[in-house]
Amino acid sequence: MSGAQMESTEVLLRVEGLRKVFHTSSGDVQALSDVSFDVRRGSLMGLVGESGSGKTTLGRCLLRLVEPTAGKVIFDGMDITRLDARGLKAMRKRMQIIFQDPFSSFNPRMRIRQIVGEALIAHGIGRSRRERDDIAAGLLEEVGLSADHLSRYPHEFSGGQRQRIGLARALAVEPEFLVADESVSALDVSVQAQILNLLQDLRDRRGLTILFIAHDLSVVEYLCDEMAVLYLGRVAEMGPSEAVYGTPAHPYTRALLSAIPTIDTARRCGRQILTGDIPSPLSPPSGCVFRTRCPHVIERCGEVVPKLTALSGRHQAACIRIGAFKDQERPVPEMLHLARLREEGD
Repeated sequence: MSGAQMESTEVLLRVEGLRKVFHTSSGDVQALSDVSFDVRRGSLMGLVGESGSGKTTLGRCLLRLVEPTAGKVIFDGMDITRLDARGLKAMRKRMQIIFQDPFSSFNPRMRIRQIVGEALIAHGIGRSRRERDDIAAGLLEEVGLSADHLSRYPHEFSGGQRQRIGLARALAVEPEFLVADESVSALDVSVQAQILNLLQDLRDRRGLTILFIAHDLSVVEYLCDEMAVLYLGRVAEMGPSEAVYGTPAHPYTRALLSAIPTIDTARRCGRQILTGDIPSPLSPPSGCVFRTRCPHVIERCGEVVPKLTALSGRHQAACIRIGAFKDQERPVPEMLHLARLREEGD
């Protein structure tokens, strides 16, 4: 098998030139602009960026919960942006999402057996209610809950338990690909660790491929094999997590990493504090969208839209001044508590 053939076999999801524009009364909102990346089969890929960077929109465009304006989303060789309603329904069995707030995505009047069982009914899984209940009970137990919870309502559970139910619902149709949209951001740290460990275990046990959307870079470093950094609807940097965290090349990535909390007071002096807020997607800056906040901006940054440039291996960054600014240290993320919790769980 050639190298190109091996590459296409490894890639489960390929995004090419994805663009999303929302038409509003105030004007056109450029939510995503020319986004391209690959997600390898069996990998756990992180997607990070500030609020308003387009992370959730991107995740929903991949599943066509939001219709892309342009571009391609190729899943296992099939462009899902071209599928009709029937083809898209069949694809739903292979691609699922875990929402940030599971409570708002649940019908409060439905019991858990109905919430988890909805997808089973929609896709014709299970020949009777009893069989569907058995499947739902098995899913609850797989995510760390009990079959006794089937008869309860969503308000009777904690935030962490509701997130597990959301995960069980997503797994009901045995998908290959999951989008986890800020699935631990609203949880306590100890509960976060439990959900992260559960995602890793499910990935290994079921062979899942996961796109993990988050704003906590420490969590992404702990969990993900690869990552992409999004800023104002464009990919600023992407590659293996080890490379992006070890040798960040884009000024925005450096600023995000320097903001990770650390107990090492000596490293805090290396913080890079960005001035101003993320620009409005109604009128994004010309050229590089990060130039209005970049400490290394030059006049040419306003004239050229930077393309992703290969650095080493799969590590890429979109900046015309890569290597021109001085290398700076960053704080080391404090993730030992998560590692210890995982060891204790094992």
